[in-house]
Amino acid sequence: MNQLGLPISLNTSMLLENFVANHELLRSINQLFLDEDSSEVFIYGNSGQGKTHILQGAVLKALEMDKNAVYIDCSESFPEHILDLVNQLDFISFDNVHLISSKNQEVFFDLYNRARQTQVFILVGADSLPSDLEVMRDIKTRLSLAAVYKLEELNDELIMSVIDSQMSQRNLSVNSNVYEYLFKNYSRDLKLLLSTLNDLDKASLQSKKPISIPFVKKFLELK
Repeated sequence: MNQLGLPISLNTSMLLENFVANHELLRSINQLFLDEDSSEVFIYGNSGQGKTHILQGAVLKALEMDKNAVYIDCSESFPEHILDLVNQLDFISFDNVHLISSKNQEVFFDLYNRARQTQVFILVGADSLPSDLEVMRDIKTRLSLAAVYKLEELNDELIMSVIDSQMSQRNLSVNSNVYEYLFKNYSRDLKLLLSTLNDLDKASLQSKKPISIPFVKKFLELK
């Protein structure tokens, strides 16, 4: 799916409807689509807690409502001519602001200000509070004016719920013992787990073997 013709792909499985926990934040974001006045929301939390999911999910919902929306990953180069498109936008998500390069900070600041002036709804994601970001002072000041939400830590039950939802969308069934093995011996980072399960799925199809604990153990050793 493209956004205003920009070459940025969205993960269509990252929907607000299947985002777990953080119910107060979800209510606030869903309210954005009902309000006439623009708003700015800043979301922070550690890797794997769902920042990208909720930022892309909000853009997907905006697109479904025939609004002009765009998702921008600040760890990458900014899309060409993005400043010229601001007056066409209704909704914008900025992800990974903590990873923005020094050369892109001026562009981000200009883009953010133009978006505010044209009454665009703005979501921003980072790994820390605005005041703790290693960016220019003007950006910290601007972001500190947004409504700030900290993402909740996901427990094992919620992580398993997210993974189950993701796997079921792909018609892939994985025994819960495999999840427990990964939690104990590999990682509890949701982003890393989903990426690893995607790789396991591909390896399973190639080898024509089910995803079992012995299969996972051998796969991780090779990896």
